[in-house]
Amino acid sequence: MPLSAKGPTVRIVITGADPTHSVEITSPALLRQFQVWSGPGVEADGQQEPQGFIIDWLADGSSRRSTSLPRYKVSFYAKYANRPLDSQPDHLAYVVWYEPDFHSRRGYVYLPGKGDEAFALNAQTIFRGREGRWFDATDAWNAAVIDRLARPPKN
Repeated sequence: MPLSAKGPTVRIVITGADPTHSVEITSPALLRQFQVWSGPGVEADGQQEPQGFIIDWLADGSSRRSTSLPRYKVSFYAKYANRPLDSQPDHLAYVVWYEPDFHSRRGYVYLPGKGDEAFALNAQTIFRGREGRWFDATDAWNAAVIDRLARPPKN
């Protein structure tokens, strides 16, 4: 599907083991930085996009990932393009797992692979050809979410 057919990412929800503590990102400025429709698997002007989304595609630091980090589900919600945005509900467009290291202020992103719960949804939305692996998160993503996740939930 051409990039122009994809609607905007309108909300990102991050949930962890404690379902009462979730983080929701709705800031248009942040959402523009973390568009699902960017990075590998996306073509713009006939060229594959080598960067974009929340993954540092050029880094290969996932081997530094500790197995004891907390895990969060990151759900990206979008609207359909070519329809009035205010007259349609958000729909779940993409899901990844994020493990922040609060001490080093780095984090890691897992793209669900075959056999994982979110693989079918993600592959229907955008197939990146790198599924089933851990990656470094971008510095921008870590900066945007680590402090929010570290805050205790509001009562």
